Amino acid sequence: MDDKLILDSQTDAATGVCTIKLTGPLVLNNMFAFQARLREEKNANVVLDLSSVPYVDSAGIGVLVNGLVSCKNNGRTLVLAGVAERVMTVLKVTKVDQLFQFAASSEEAQALTAKA
Repeated sequence: MDDKLILDSQTDAATGVCTIKLTGPLVLNNMFAFQARLREEKNANVVLDLSSVPYVDSAGIGVLVNGLVSCKNNGRTLVLAGVAERVMTVLKVTKVDQLFQFAASSEEAQALTAKA
């Protein structure tokens, strides 16, 4: 399996919301670059576009939860957008889905975080 994870991020000038689009599985082998990128966002509300993430392992779940805690501790919002059914199932089985705010698309998530 190809464990390459591509990160593409942009910050909306009007709202200050940072959207990070992940492409590929979020697993132990590639989570460190994502974790570092998420830590760079100190002041912005964050949208994580997971629409192109086919799979998340336990390390990936851990980095998502750590990112959420970091955002909350700094008074920021983190929203997961476009979560695939397989990834959502893993989040539900591990019961961490209850921690997150979800949106169907990046656009919907940006609207949610802009209001926050």
